[in-house]
Amino acid sequence: MFISKKHLSRRAVLKGAGATLALPLLDAMTPAFAQSSTPRTLRFGTIYVPHGVIMDVWMPKKTGTDFELPIILKPLAGLRENINVVTGLYSEGANAHSACPGFFSASAHAPRGNIVELNTSIDQVIAQKIGQGTTFPSMELAIEDSSNIFGTCAADFLCTYMDTISWRTPTQPLPMELNPRVVFERMFGGDGTSADARRARLEQTTSILDAIAEDVHGLSGKLAGRDRERLDEYLANVREVERRIVQAEDQRSERHLEAPPTPSGIPESFEEHVNLMFELQALAFQGDLTRVTSFMMGRELSGLSYPQIGIADGHHPISHNNYDQKQMEKKAKVDTYNLSLFAGFLQRLKDTPDGDSNLLENSLFVYGSGMSDGNLHNHLNLPVLLAGNAGGQLRGGRHIQVGQLAAERSVPAVPKFDKMVPIANLMVSVQQLFGVESESYGKEQCASNGAVSLA
Repeated sequence: MFISKKHLSRRAVLKGAGATLALPLLDAMTPAFAQSSTPRTLRFGTIYVPHGVIMDVWMPKKTGTDFELPIILKPLAGLRENINVVTGLYSEGANAHSACPGFFSASAHAPRGNIVELNTSIDQVIAQKIGQGTTFPSMELAIEDSSNIFGTCAADFLCTYMDTISWRTPTQPLPMELNPRVVFERMFGGDGTSADARRARLEQTTSILDAIAEDVHGLSGKLAGRDRERLDEYLANVREVERRIVQAEDQRSERHLEAPPTPSGIPESFEEHVNLMFELQALAFQGDLTRVTSFMMGRELSGLSYPQIGIADGHHPISHNNYDQKQMEKKAKVDTYNLSLFAGFLQRLKDTPDGDSNLLENSLFVYGSGMSDGNLHNHLNLPVLLAGNAGGQLRGGRHIQVGQLAAERSVPAVPKFDKMVPIANLMVSVQQLFGVESESYGKEQCASNGAVSLA
């Protein structure tokens, strides 16, 4: 095996013309013959989907490893050994859309009225442990917000509780960035994020990668073959993201779709928007710009329709399906579609080398919703998926049922549990995987009463 004598710092960057680009993990960043003993770098993320899911086609019929993937989970077929389905979790509180994100990410119930107070969210708990040595301790991303709604959003709760799943402290919610152009500029440099600065940046003929070309050429000649391939692939992905963002901005300009509240760089296509946000997260992990992300693939009360998959109805209306079979099939189709986009992101991470492993094996994502049955707004048997292996600590391919399933159902289409476990218990176990020494999590009626066995 060829061992390069060139040693690089993990913090090495490429610079040029106002742009800075972090590097992916290369063999040259670890001492020769010592790669196998290098501690793994862990990443964490939360992915939120609104309005629950159709649980009867989400929840596997069998527990353990011998289960068939139900309809909604079928996009994960090629990633089975990297995922765990966890059922029997619940949260306690009002059956209101505004409260759901807080149940999912912070194990706390939002107060009614003009009060901003929740709990430090799980992503920020973990960011305090593993994120402080990176450029961005955490990144918060979303697809839509409630900027077109005034006052309260639902049941006398502030819109704040629906617009973010990330809380730095119980009284400090973090804004979720909607614009991939803004995220890209923050990650790789540029002239700022104001509208005028973005416009000036777009008028330049030099891309970020063109600006650092001299540094790239100098470094590439000093790297061994495998490192050169990794660097080339990483740079190609960065350039592709830049091209897609510029294309989205050009489309809006050509069609005169730009409006003052809408920052440039947001694609018209929901799928393109989601995939860009996922790709930016992948690049951020690959370049070690951050180790913690949170991403809202939609907000509660979302009226988004999905004509690209044949669903013209809004997401919120089809979640109130009154258990009508046709309406439930539409909702399940949206649930499957959302999961297929997430599966594409997971595969991207699995295909990306990270030391002697890959990014997916060295990550853990909590995917799910703060609502289970969108028709009733309840938080019983929440849909939760763990994706990734947390650096080899977590084996995959399992359906982990933590509650006691009832023999009969009150509603034929909805699995019922006689006994369930607070979702906060799962968050205790998750944070322990990242070295957070805590035996409890959550607040008041949403607090944990133990931990979930993930062994």
